[in-house]
Amino acid sequence: MKDGAKDVRDEVWMRDEVQSPCVKLCVVHPEERICVGCFRTIEEISTWTAMSPDQRAAVMADLPERAPRLRQRRGGRMARLDR
Repeated sequence: MKDGAKDVRDEVWMRDEVQSPCVKLCVVHPEERICVGCFRTIEEISTWTAMSPDQRAAVMADLPERAPRLRQRRGGRMARLDR
């Protein structure tokens, strides 16, 4: 293995990127069309790794405003989670 190749791989893992908001509760609300765990749309979830850091940050900033859209949902695992 060449030192140059190793350095490139190390840089990938050390990038300063926005973390994923995923909480491993991946269910899309049938009416709101957003994930009940992280509040992202299917499109945002599927393109997350291809987004620029600025695009990810913009989505992350918007997520708290989406949460109230799901507050009325009752039953199942979501009712048992302390949010």
